[in-house]
Amino acid sequence: MDNFPAARFFDRTTQPTMLTLVLLASISALAMNIYLPSLPQMAMEFSTTPAAMGLSVGVYLGTSALIQLFAGPISDRIGRRKIVQVSLIIFVIASISCAYAQSFETFLMYRGIQSVAATCMIVSRAIVRDTTDTASSGSRIAYVTMGMAVVPMFSPALGGFIDTNFGWEGTFFVLAGLGVIMLMLSYFDQGETAPVSDKSILGQFQNYPILLTSKRFWGYCLASAFGSGSFFAYLGGAPAVGAEVYALDPQSVGLFLGAPAFGYFFGNFIAGRYSKSIGIDLMVLYGLVLALFGMSLSFAISALGYGSAFSFFGFMTFVGLGNGMSIPNATAGMLAIKPELAGTASGLGSAMMIGGGAALSALAGPVLHMGSGDLALIALMWLSVLIGILLILLVIKRNRTLTAD
Repeated sequence: MDNFPAARFFDRTTQPTMLTLVLLASISALAMNIYLPSLPQMAMEFSTTPAAMGLSVGVYLGTSALIQLFAGPISDRIGRRKIVQVSLIIFVIASISCAYAQSFETFLMYRGIQSVAATCMIVSRAIVRDTTDTASSGSRIAYVTMGMAVVPMFSPALGGFIDTNFGWEGTFFVLAGLGVIMLMLSYFDQGETAPVSDKSILGQFQNYPILLTSKRFWGYCLASAFGSGSFFAYLGGAPAVGAEVYALDPQSVGLFLGAPAFGYFFGNFIAGRYSKSIGIDLMVLYGLVLALFGMSLSFAISALGYGSAFSFFGFMTFVGLGNGMSIPNATAGMLAIKPELAGTASGLGSAMMIGGGAALSALAGPVLHMGSGDLALIALMWLSVLIGILLILLVIKRNRTLTAD
């Protein structure tokens, strides 16, 4: 970590302000969530099913994971600032293209390109590691993502409103406009923080084995991937559950979909307040246990025949709460393995997390076709969180062994 001047708004000689970091981290989440209430209407537009339209979530996440494998090392080589600005330009063009898509396949293609916005998220986390020591990075990342959590609180409701009044295309025009605003903010406020590197871009990619041979890096990444996998499965299946199982209209689906974000907000607050005193490993564990508790209650209520839209979506706040506590601390853990490779580690770790999320979100559609209402989806989410708990327990054991040595 280098010493950087304190952030000053619209001063490119300093590190970016917290507002800029929060907004950079938020643009990808906004693009992922805002259009979800429109999926049933888009399914009719493209002559397919809502469950099939749910694949657009998986495509976004899967392409995002692939992009981040490259974005992290490139940001370590050419700097955080340049890669953010190029990504935002591509995002604006792709968003407009989504609005004009004439077929399901074309929409999926542009949707995949739109996922370049995820570059902004991993760069914002790398900037925190550039400018913050290991002990404090978990808390600061949590505060950045706490602000980011506000976006999923209102974005599905906003998307439902836009869909009702302007059609689903309006949602993507709004995303394009916000992308332009973010591009201007990045240009005027984001100072460069990346350490000077004398390696070529190919040389940066050659750092991957350093991280991939670390058991602790794998542990943090996979614990985060399976813990957050429950949320990604939710994104892939919840719109269909709301529309088909509980007969909700688009605006109601949009309102209910934001439930996990409330939990995520408070989980980030807890992480920001207590991570330094409790420790990142235990915060990851406690968060995942809370998520498992919520999923267990939700499954029990639905299995007993008392399930409703309020119980299904309401208990998703536990998933958000658990992820809000665990993801920032798991991220801090993976970035601390090799601090000088913060961008590479952020990209690789996020790619693993989102790649796993893409698989689970794509799996949510076929799971719902089993005809068991919301039970099969809840069971998938429960299993994902349980695996995350087992993995972080292995990390804790490994860390204790290294400390003893």
